[in-house]
Parts: sequence; C-alpha cells; structure tokens
Amino acid sequence: MSDAETRLKDLGLTLPEPMSPVATYAPYIVTGSLVFVSGQISINGEGELTTGKVGADLSIEEGQAAAKLCALNLIAQVKDACGGDLSRVKRVVKLGGFVNCGLDFADQPKVINGASDLMVAVFDDAGRQARAAVGTPSLPFNVAVEVDAIFEID
Repeated sequence: MSDAETRLKDLGLTLPEPMSPVATYAPYIVTGSLVFVSGQISINGEGELTTGKVGADLSIEEGQAAAKLCALNLIAQVKDACGGDLSRVKRVVKLGGFVNCGLDFADQPKVINGASDLMVAVFDDAGRQARAAVGTPSLPFNVAVEVDAIFEID
C-alpha cells in the first residue's frame, strides 16, 4: 500500500471507481511525466450529486465538502492513469476549481480549499499545488463544484 493510500485509509476515505466520460473527451491524458485529468464533478461513490449554488443553496462548508468529492474523483482518475499505483504520483502540479455561485459570491478560494486541503492530506508536501478558483453561474448537471488537475508522475 502506498503512502497516499495509507493516508486515505487513515482519513477514513475510500476512492470511488473512476468515472467514465459523459461526452466526447478522455478522463485523463498522460503525456511524458504529466497526467492531465479532466474536470471531476461533485459526485460521491454512490452516484449522488452535490448540486446547487454555493452561497445561496449551499454553505461554504457544504461547498468545501463538494470540492473534496471532486478531489477524491481526481485521485481515482490519476490512480487509474498510474495502473493502480498511487506511489507513482510525484506531485500535484495544478488544480483548476470552478464553483457554481451567484454574481455576488466572492469566497471561491475558500470552497476550493476543500480540494487543495485533501491533496495535501493525501500527498503531503507533494500535494501543494498551483491553483485557480473561479466562480461560474452554472456547471454541468447543476453540480456545486468541478475541479480539474495536472499531476506529475514517474
């Protein structure tokens, strides 16, 4: 078991099965030592979506939980890209976070911290990443959060 998998277990978290694409795109692309993971939405392992606008329908804390779900889905995808071996992940390079919110909502960074914090908890210092946190008036399936990522692997 890799260090990352041990940390996931210690956190009481289980990775979901990697989601299949719902349109014409690849769930991830491996090029050289980088894995580009397509945007992962706030859906749990049972297929339940976290939907609505953060700041109106959902609290910041509920948005953070939604971002954490996105991060778990990202980790599931990169594990698949690594042939099931999370020890191949050298670093989380970048996260791009999108928050479904109203025009007056300005706490997108707090919401995306749910994903960033999980990456650090799972990958330690290698989980610290460059990041964007953007507000948008809607997301696919009315989900609360979507996050994409770039990982460096060996």
